Parts: sequence; structure tokens; C-alpha cells
Amino acid sequence: MKNIKTLGELKNTGYQSKSIKDELRDNLIYKIKNKETTFEGVHGYENTVIPELERAILSRHNINLLGLRGQAKTRLARLMLNLLDEFIPVIEGSEINDDPFNPISRYAIEMIKERGDDTPISWLHRSERFAEKLATPDVTVADIIGDVDPIKAANLKLSYADDRVIHYGMIPRANRCIFVINELPDLQARIQVALFNILQEGDIQIRGFKVRLPLDIQFLFTANPEDYTNRGSIVTPLKDRIGSQILTHYPEDIETARTITAQEAKVVESQKEHILVPSLAKDLLEQIVFEARESEYIDAKSGVSARLSITAYENLLSTAERRVLLAGDNNTMVRLSDFMGVIPSITGKVELVYEGEQEGAAVVAYNLIGEAVKSLFEEFFPKIEKLKKQDEETPYDDIVSWFFNQKDGFELLDDLRDKEYQSLLDGVSPLDDLLGAYQPNLRKEESYFVKEFVLWALAEYKQLSKNRFKQGIQFKDPYGSFISGI
Repeated sequence: MKNIKTLGELKNTGYQSKSIKDELRDNLIYKIKNKETTFEGVHGYENTVIPELERAILSRHNINLLGLRGQAKTRLARLMLNLLDEFIPVIEGSEINDDPFNPISRYAIEMIKERGDDTPISWLHRSERFAEKLATPDVTVADIIGDVDPIKAANLKLSYADDRVIHYGMIPRANRCIFVINELPDLQARIQVALFNILQEGDIQIRGFKVRLPLDIQFLFTANPEDYTNRGSIVTPLKDRIGSQILTHYPEDIETARTITAQEAKVVESQKEHILVPSLAKDLLEQIVFEARESEYIDAKSGVSARLSITAYENLLSTAERRVLLAGDNNTMVRLSDFMGVIPSITGKVELVYEGEQEGAAVVAYNLIGEAVKSLFEEFFPKIEKLKKQDEETPYDDIVSWFFNQKDGFELLDDLRDKEYQSLLDGVSPLDDLLGAYQPNLRKEESYFVKEFVLWALAEYKQLSKNRFKQGIQFKDPYGSFISGI
């Protein structure tokens, strides 16, 4: 088809044009019938968002994706490109991608009238059929719809009454394309009003011109919930004109969150080759994000983006990499103490409530790591009861007793070489007994992370004390110093 260069040749092929909404609908039907994945690379929406989005496309609706930040709204919009035909014909030279069989601009209509079947056509690839605009307060009607261009009027020696002096904005230029407006509530109300006719009647009005352009556009909007954004809201008549509003959400389980992080994190090959990341470390990283979404110190209305776990994972690997470079070693394994390196990824991506501001962003982030350890601990080891009967034995008594006898405490420095780090943890012999009893199939190289994990958990449950200092962490028996009189 790309070899066809004129309108006459196109007619001879029997080609039939269709609207972009029908195009999306037909291609979606084909994919569903052939059991093809419609939105590749989007995880956790298989039974929620994607079925709703497919129903909206089948209904030929304009769509609003409503959800908190970091919920793949823009990604879903861009993936809709895969539901378009690979190429469509347009009148060559048209500013608004005129369909050769249904021209709407004066330029295209006059071109066909003058040249007939010899009218030149070109082919537009689907990658060029996506237009996106971030709604900002400075957006004007002229930007998105169009305005009179005095320079064009002067060059063509035309009066302002001639529609050829119109300069088309972004929306007319996106004719036969997917047009996305991100953060719709940020668009001023008077600009939102300008969209009414486009959404309902499919035409535009510019400066009082009697120009009717029945545009063929698939609109897709993204927005945060209105109770979150203080900058504006979607005006009611505009919401009424949007066919489907679809609510997005965060991953509902750690496995899905891990899949997203692994897919999106930008990890260099040298990090993959030389740094081992235990499965528990990956779960812990995602659990931190889950804890953040439930934390009383973090504003739930602002959301905690999936980008947090992605950048945190990148920082975690870089922390381990920096440590191994300083030590002059070749390979290493992520340690729980390396999670101190993810704190900058947390502090910049959460909105704190007043109580959180009082605590401080870094303190809140550090506490989230501890809460994540506490939440995951019971999946691997027996529960630590807050209260226990006198003389009742627990699986952790030997570990606590070991620390009771360490009057100077037990320190794990951040930059210890692997051999020193492993030797210190091996010295806490009751940890080996605990792992042997409850995690007997644990790989040797991952056991050290789990040992440190146990110490953190015991500290979170107040069985040990944990103190963070500049160069590392100290674990002690919380009552030993009082009993010994020190």
C-alpha cells in the first residue's frame, strides 16, 4: 500500500477509510479473538483496569483514566497506539492529516477539486499518530485549538475574514490520532469549556469563523482524584461528555510489584553480574512501599508512586556496588544495611502529613524499613508475642541470651568486606540454629541477609535494641546494661 502515491491508485485498491474509534475497535476485536495481549508490559490490571479499558474502546468512548501518581496511566495511553492500523493514507501536505475520502480542510478539498484522482497522498505510520499535552495553567485556547495568524494573512495578502489565515492548534493537527491531555484538572476551566464542542459534536470554533471541522480524534485524559489536587477540578459538563472514567490502582500484591520493578528498573549489566540480590531483599523493598501507603505519617491522598520501588531498587544496587568498589572486591550480595541507601529514594517521593514533618522525612523513611521487616518476618519465622508467660521458652531465647553476654554490643559496619561481615554474623551461633530449624533449605549465600533480617526483626519487636550511627548499626540486649550496672 505504501507504493500508492495518488488518490486514483488508492481508489483502485478498494481501500475503505474508517474513523479512529472504529479502527481501535476492529483491531481490539481481532486481538481478543486471537488471544493476544492487548496492553503488553502492564501488570496487575489484568482483571480490573484492562477489561474496563477494552470495554470503553469497544464502546468507542473517549476515556478518562483517574488515579494517583505512578499508576501507569500515561503508559496505557501510549500502548493504545498498538491498536491502530500500521499505516493510513493522508492528503500530502495537509496540516490536519486529511482523509483522502473524507477531506475536511479547505486545503484538501481544493486540492482534490483541482487535481482529482491525481491528488498526491502519503502514508502516516501509527507511531506518528499520538499527540500529548501536559495541562498547565499557561495553556491557551490558541495552543490547543487555533487562532488567526497575522503573519500568514500578510504573506498570503488575505483579510482576517478568510479562513485560510487560521493557524491550527494541537487538537486539529491531531486529527485521526490519539490525543492525550495529562493532568486534566490542571487545565483552566475556560480551556476545558473550549473542549465541549470537540468532544460532543466533533467540531471546532475559532475566533467566530463559520468553520466546521468534524475532527476524528480518540481523546484520552488522565487525572488525579479531585479531592487530592488543590489546583483545580474537571468541570462537570466536560466530565459528562467523557464516555468512560476508569479508576487505576497500585499493585495489590508483592509479586506483581516485584514484576513491575524488575521490568522498569534501569540496571547496568555489571551490577547484574556482580551483585546478588536475595529474594527476601526484593520482597522487603516492595513491602516498604506497601508500608508507606498505609503509614499515618504519609498523605494517602497524594499516593506513593510505583516509581519509588523502581528508584529504590536502583539505589539499593548502587549502594552495594559502591561498597564493593571501596573494598576492592569483585562480587557481593545485598545486605539489609544497604537499605540505608534507599532512603533518598523514599524521602523525595512521599508527601508527609504534619506529624510526619515533625518526625522528619529521613526518620519516617528509616522507620518504614523497620515496619517492612516486621511485616515480612512472620512469613518465615514463628511469631514473636508481645507478652509471654513467665519461664515460657521461645525460639529466640538463645539469640537474646547471646546478646545479653555481649556487654560491648554487636556492631555491623556499612563498609565491611564480605568476609568480615560473614564472620561477624557466623559468630552469632544461635542464628544458625534458628535458620536450620525454620529455613533449612536456604542457600548459604542468602543466609547472611536472613541473619541480619532476624536481628532487625528482634529489634523491631523490642527483643534487642538497635542503634544507627554514621558508620553502621549496633545491636544490644535492651536490658543487659541495667542488670550489669553499666
